[in-house]
Amino acid sequence: MTSLSEPSRRTVLTAAVTAAAAAAAGGSTGQAVADTTSGRGEALAHLAPAPERLTDYHSWTTYTDWRSGSPGGTRAEAGERPGLAIDVPLGTVDHTDPHTGRTAAWEYATWTSPVHRLTVPATEVIASWNARTPAGTWVQIELRGTYSDGTDTPWYVLGRWAAGDQDIRRTSVDDQKDGRSSVWTDTFAIDDPATGLRLASYRLRLTLYRTPGTRLTPTVWRLGAMGSDVPDRFTVPASVPGIARELNVPRYSQETHKGQYPEYDNGGEAWCSPTSSQMIIEFWGRKPSAADLAWVNPQYADPQVCHAARFTFDYQYEGCGNWPFNAAYAATYKDMQGVVTRLGSLTDLETLIAAGIPAITSQSFLAAELTDAGYGTAGHLMTVIGFTADGDVVANDPNSPTNEAVRRVYRRREWENIWLRTKRYNAAGKIVSGTGGICYLYFPARLSPAQRCALTSVGIL
Repeated sequence: MTSLSEPSRRTVLTAAVTAAAAAAAGGSTGQAVADTTSGRGEALAHLAPAPERLTDYHSWTTYTDWRSGSPGGTRAEAGERPGLAIDVPLGTVDHTDPHTGRTAAWEYATWTSPVHRLTVPATEVIASWNARTPAGTWVQIELRGTYSDGTDTPWYVLGRWAAGDQDIRRTSVDDQKDGRSSVWTDTFAIDDPATGLRLASYRLRLTLYRTPGTRLTPTVWRLGAMGSDVPDRFTVPASVPGIARELNVPRYSQETHKGQYPEYDNGGEAWCSPTSSQMIIEFWGRKPSAADLAWVNPQYADPQVCHAARFTFDYQYEGCGNWPFNAAYAATYKDMQGVVTRLGSLTDLETLIAAGIPAITSQSFLAAELTDAGYGTAGHLMTVIGFTADGDVVANDPNSPTNEAVRRVYRRREWENIWLRTKRYNAAGKIVSGTGGICYLYFPARLSPAQRCALTSVGIL
């Protein structure tokens, strides 16, 4: 979270999703977790048909998908979880890490996706990926798009990533622009949407790196991107409450870590994203081992939150709030997947909760705009874990003084608006951007039919 009294280091996104999705019927999560349900058995069927979605999430995950791209020294691997790996490297390249100054030689291989034509010509695109990167390996993700006028963008780097930090420092790349679009940390954005210019299509390119002379390889299981184009708005239409259900998600406070590990942005309000990520990772029954946590000061409570902060930290952004880096971190746990997308309404979130899938959402607001929050923020992540019988939002809000205080209930209409709007007034009365429905979704590789249906209904899978 970034407080209103401090400038945000992120250029906040300027689009929001206003469409609602058709809802999936409620069902069992397939997980050994507790939940509560109300008697609203007809779920969301009473809602009006959903308008056209204003986002397009597309991914490559299957053996056929990996075979459909253009390999440059990579191979598609079949199996229960198909992926992409190094086969015969194209050569060796020297890379100087800008954050350590260390230059090292790396063997590399590439894979370029087929062209994906966006169903929603986009003002913004956010990529996300899931990969295994053993020590001695790392990956780079790039995007090249075609504008609506037929011209092309350059190849933009959307991330240089490794699960660990012993070989390179995972990083976004600043100062990428062509006079018509730019990359802001983790987001490709059209510079002036008012001109009508949009991104009509794109290709993603993976470069897989390994220590020369070894047989090591990264393995990429999921590569995708979400494009969106919605009008600016200060308010969004109200949705109709649906199923009431609450998932039993672990509760962690970011505030109990205030002042810890300055090299990873000092805990406290800076750790809302990894704290939220850790809550959902543990909901799905995963957590770091004792050996993984051996580096953490034993005097610190909840060392797994410190671990999440370290391994989501973006050394260029100088923070733990890089959205794709959080999704990639979640997917380092066994059989987990993570994506970044936009949702269109609380109906979408209800669909996910009904299937037993919690979500991490990004929002910004003045203290007066969210009753009982007790704070204002220019950007904050929290975990939505359910809905009350009245339709209010049940959230694990990491901006709480203790773990016990993390569970909050927020008024539906207030919460919906601060999450989905694209424009708002800050404390000084200036118009600034809202976060526009951004959402992280983490889920297992093996899903129940209800979970698969819910994810499909919100544009994933």
